[in-house]
Amino acid sequence: MDPEETAVAVVEDQQLVEIYLERSSNQRLAGNIFKGIVENVLPGMQAAFVDIGLEKNSFLYVEEAVPQRVGEDDADGEPRHYSIGEVLKEGQEILVQIAKEPIGTKGARVTTHLTLPGRYVVLMPTVDYVGISRRIESEPERKRLKALAEQVKPEGMGLIVRTVAEGMSQEELAADIKMLAKLWKKVQSKALRSSAPQLIHKDLELLQRIVRDTLAENVDRVLVNSKEGYEKIQEILDVTAPTLKNRVMIKDVKDIFFVYDIPAQMEKALKRKVWLKSGGYLIVDQMEALTAIDVNTGKFVGTTNLSDTVLKTNLEATVEIARQLRVRNIGGIIIIDFIDMDIPQHKALVLQALENELKKDKTKTNILGFTQLGLLEMTRKKVGQGLTHVLQKDCPFCEGKGKVLSEESVSLSAKKEILSVSEYSGAPAILVEANPAVAAYLIGSGGHNLRILEQRTGKRIVIKGVAGMRMEETLIRPAYDLEEMEKQAVPVEIGQKIKVKVEEPHAGHNFDGIARVEGFVIDIEGGSALLGQEVWVEITRIYRTYAKAVVVSAP
Repeated sequence: MDPEETAVAVVEDQQLVEIYLERSSNQRLAGNIFKGIVENVLPGMQAAFVDIGLEKNSFLYVEEAVPQRVGEDDADGEPRHYSIGEVLKEGQEILVQIAKEPIGTKGARVTTHLTLPGRYVVLMPTVDYVGISRRIESEPERKRLKALAEQVKPEGMGLIVRTVAEGMSQEELAADIKMLAKLWKKVQSKALRSSAPQLIHKDLELLQRIVRDTLAENVDRVLVNSKEGYEKIQEILDVTAPTLKNRVMIKDVKDIFFVYDIPAQMEKALKRKVWLKSGGYLIVDQMEALTAIDVNTGKFVGTTNLSDTVLKTNLEATVEIARQLRVRNIGGIIIIDFIDMDIPQHKALVLQALENELKKDKTKTNILGFTQLGLLEMTRKKVGQGLTHVLQKDCPFCEGKGKVLSEESVSLSAKKEILSVSEYSGAPAILVEANPAVAAYLIGSGGHNLRILEQRTGKRIVIKGVAGMRMEETLIRPAYDLEEMEKQAVPVEIGQKIKVKVEEPHAGHNFDGIARVEGFVIDIEGGSALLGQEVWVEITRIYRTYAKAVVVSAP
């Protein structure tokens, strides 16, 4: 724990499978209950925008706005379909709960169907219904829990019995329900007293949620590096699960994550390419609407035949894909492009393997199967922000595209601007500052491009490579002091010793090598034999577009 951040990692077989981060500047909103004001009703979208006091208005679909107890049916017995205008009016005050966090350009998604999660059950005050977690597979146990829940649930309210309730007694369920019913009364009372927009109920902080939702019999131990955190967990377990208290231990280190290599695993989870142990790899592309995952054999060539190699890679990929979905907290539509499989039985094996791996994921997933194009479609419920949204932001230079213009594209654009400046300026020269790679393109091999530019403009042009400039950034301006301008453009001096990397052989002199300093060419005598190496050189002569140098020993 840290004053500015609380972080929790879930580790299985020494591998990070889930990571939760809560920062003082970025508090979790999902689960919070607000009293809001209906700002706009949109019949065309059958939805409404609700002001709940956040930066962006929240979005409420008609299905999430219709009271679940309305119970009116059409004449043929089918459930009645309401329009948004029948349910909500502009200016109306309503109680809503955040179902999905605001992400990117979208505001939070809210519902009027409120839920209050406890350790063993989830209380649903607006619906009279009992459900059992799908993860409880034993039919006799499901029937037992349903019968118990029916007996102890508050009248007119609903319950969902959670997975951790498996094997629990009626008394334990009743105690959880009593606490939640009391909490609901507090929510109702505060809502009556408050004016909208207003936060009415805040879900538990991260540490308390983890104990409530994650700590169960299948957890071997909980390691905490904070006495405050340790005591907080013990207090919660005193009430909810005293038998698990002995599994919580203090680890007396400043950063417990480094001990278990969590930062390195988190860093890998932010990368686009994920390597598999066999030598295959995944490419993970996350977009606002969906996530695409591509499976590749990479370095893995197999030992028997192609179909066997493909199957082994795809089966290994299912394990890593399921883990990446949990670590990155990827939600929404997910498309997986497995390596093409011609044998139907192989497709069935991969599908079954993925289903088995996803059983470990407590977030709801739904596999839809393979499409006609051989792509696997699935969905995963969006719960909070993904890891990339928490830890990263869009690059201010490429604005999230992940790509910038090439050196050649920028140099062509710069040439047009140079011609334009020369046409309207009476100055005898033009100074061009650009990224070194762009500067090298503008100068050209042996200064060829620069000579053509000077012929076309009729002016002296000095091109200066600036290491700190972005690839797409150029600064082009008229210059009057030619001598001073040329001094600025040459980044080296005669007799200077510098360390450079030999990038390529000289086009005209096969034995020489070319290095660059801020885009300025250094012609190294005999340097072609040192291609790719870093060497010390001494500048012997300087020309307009390049300098000559010889290799020397380190100073």
